[in-house]
Amino acid sequence: MNSSNYYKIEGGKLIRTHRSCPKCGPSYFLANHYDRWSCGKCGYAVFKRKGSSKTTKAPRRSPRKRSKA
Repeated sequence: MNSSNYYKIEGGKLIRTHRSCPKCGPSYFLANHYDRWSCGKCGYAVFKRKGSSKTTKAPRRSPRKRSKA
């Protein structure tokens, strides 16, 4: 993913499209997963609310099954 996916310009102002990590600072973005936002550096995670929301367009899916190695 390139940096143009993390920012957009509206009305002459720079707007961040992803959330930033509260522990690492504004230069580290949280990855958007289907059930959580997570930081790749420190491991901080914010879980999304469960339940139906009218604004969500993508269908919810269950977590992947882990296989024994």
